[in-house]
Amino acid sequence: MKTIEIKTDIFWVGAIDWAVRDFHGYVTPNGTTYNNYLIMDEQITLLDTVKYDFSHITIDNIKQLTDPSKILNLVINHIEPDHASSIDKIMSFAPDATIYITEKGKKGLDRHFDTSKWKFKTVKTGDILNTGKYNLHFIETPMLHWPDSMMTYIKEAKLLISQDAFGQHIATSSRFDDEFIECASHAELEDSVVDYYANILMPFGELIKTKIADIQKLGIEIDMIAPDHGIIWRKAPGEIIQKYLDLANGKASLSIAVIYDTMWHSTELMTLPIMHGIKDEGVDCKVIKLRATPISVAIKEFWKSRGCLIGSPTLNNILYPSVAEFLTHLKGLRPKNRVIGAFGSYGWGGGAVKEAYEEFKKMKLEVFEPGMQVLYKPSVEDNKNCYNFGREFAKKVKEYHVKFI
Repeated sequence: MKTIEIKTDIFWVGAIDWAVRDFHGYVTPNGTTYNNYLIMDEQITLLDTVKYDFSHITIDNIKQLTDPSKILNLVINHIEPDHASSIDKIMSFAPDATIYITEKGKKGLDRHFDTSKWKFKTVKTGDILNTGKYNLHFIETPMLHWPDSMMTYIKEAKLLISQDAFGQHIATSSRFDDEFIECASHAELEDSVVDYYANILMPFGELIKTKIADIQKLGIEIDMIAPDHGIIWRKAPGEIIQKYLDLANGKASLSIAVIYDTMWHSTELMTLPIMHGIKDEGVDCKVIKLRATPISVAIKEFWKSRGCLIGSPTLNNILYPSVAEFLTHLKGLRPKNRVIGAFGSYGWGGGAVKEAYEEFKKMKLEVFEPGMQVLYKPSVEDNKNCYNFGREFAKKVKEYHVKFI
């Protein structure tokens, strides 16, 4: 690996994980990066570590710049293992370093490591660490997305080390947004941002808005945002902040995601006339089969669209297992500002569509009723009803979408 100077005397010393495809159940087809940063100042300071498997890489990167034993400060913005599980390796090289961390972060580390020989300084919003020419301002961001979370703002560099916020799971040789766009595309980067937000930060929309407002009240200037995953935002950091505000406010496209699974194809056959009804009402539509699609991808497509239809056959009088699993994931993410409805087939007894609506109401989404059900395989008449169901649902989505324009 090669270190990258992102600001004067501030270096990226992280690792690229090209191979990871499962990130605690979240599918990462493009891999990820574990970003951390070294400040070469009067007091050499490391911000975050990396996932344990990559500890040798970050240590080798540090050695390109300095003897690791010279590190005097270690800032831990977040204790999740992909950021902090190699802290013991770092401390074995720099046993005299002081660890700067939130109080809840310290309690978390105590549960994972023998911290008795390490020096700690617990910090809160407003506390400052001077490293020489740089002043590091700590900003607590509890529940973005763990209770221990914080960000670090380096005032003189106008640099925000943003921890998990503004990140993406992309393994790339490009370190910066403009470099990535030049070799890939803006659309690919934006899709990765939405994917990351939908699967990790969706539940925290109100907190995100509040914390961005708090940062803006501080009047700090930001011309670079360096997250702990993915690319670093140097071309237009204001754009990613606005993108997060849009996401936190539930911004979506006028489109509908039809997310379903099927047992003997009857529910699958219903998706075609439903899709035609949606399209004929002038609304874009994407159809997603759950057993052919990772749940994290289905979650992203749900979040991108203003409306969603859930399709499930009835099995043992309840939802089909893959659909139930998807709704469990979705419920935990606490979505808002979406219209949702359900359809499905059944044999000798129904139950799946009813259960789906019970879940929708628990999530407090805008519910479109009644749902659409067919007995066994859809007939010609059922297909007409499915078409009308899709069309009426699209009308409802269009009416609801106007509120957010």
